[in-house]
Amino acid sequence: MDKQEQDRLKKEAANKAAMMVKSGSTLGVGTGSTVAFFIDALGERKDKEGFSLAHIVTTSNRSKKQLESLGFKVEELSAIDQADLTVDGADRVDDELNGIKGGGGALTLEKNVAINSKKIIWIVDESKLVHRLGGFPLPVEVLPISCEQNFKRFEQEGLKPQWRMDENGDRYVTHYGNYIIDLAADPVPAPHGLADFLDHTVGVVEHGLFLDMCDKVIIAHSDGTIEEKER
Repeated sequence: MDKQEQDRLKKEAANKAAMMVKSGSTLGVGTGSTVAFFIDALGERKDKEGFSLAHIVTTSNRSKKQLESLGFKVEELSAIDQADLTVDGADRVDDELNGIKGGGGALTLEKNVAINSKKIIWIVDESKLVHRLGGFPLPVEVLPISCEQNFKRFEQEGLKPQWRMDENGDRYVTHYGNYIIDLAADPVPAPHGLADFLDHTVGVVEHGLFLDMCDKVIIAHSDGTIEEKER
C-alpha cells in the first residue's frame, strides 16, 4: 500500500472519529499523522455546522498549532476537570485494546490527558495491530538524577534498554526535561506485571503501556474498510 492510499484510509478513519465528537463537549486531542486528519475534520465541521467545543486540550505543540490555525482555543490540562472524550493514535494495539504509546516522546502528557478522560478513542491503520504487545520499543521517561541506575536495573531485568537519542546524537530530552529509555524486549513480557514494576520504580516518571484505558479503536484496513473495535 503506497502512502497516498494509506493517507486516504487514515483520513476515512479520522473523519469517522470526528463525527463522534459532540458539539459543546470537552475534547482531548492527541498527535500524529492520523490525528492531523482528525483535526482537519473538526475544522470542516466547525465551518459547515457551526460546530464548537467547550474546551480543548492536546498532547503536542504540533496539534495545538493546527487546532489554533483552525480557530479553536487550546487550553492546558490544568484548566479543565475532565475531558468528555480523547482521540489519539497509538504505536501498537493488541487484541484487548491495550496499547504502546510514546513513540513521539510525549507519553507523560498523553497518559495524563487519557486518564482524565471519560472516554478514549484511538484511530490507527492496520499496521499498528498486534495480537500481543510488541514490535515497537516501549518508552520509559526517567529522571536524569537516577537514569543510570534505572538503565542498569532494566538491563538486569532483561528488558534490553536503549537510550533514545535526538538528531544530534545526544540523549533525547522530553518536554519536562527528562530522558527516555526505550525497552526493546519483544514481545512485551507480562504487560500488566511490567507496568506495575515500572510504576513502582523510583526515578521512572511514566511509561508507554496504556492498559485497560482505550474504549474504542477505529482501524483503517488496506482493503478499504474501516473497522470499529470496542472493549
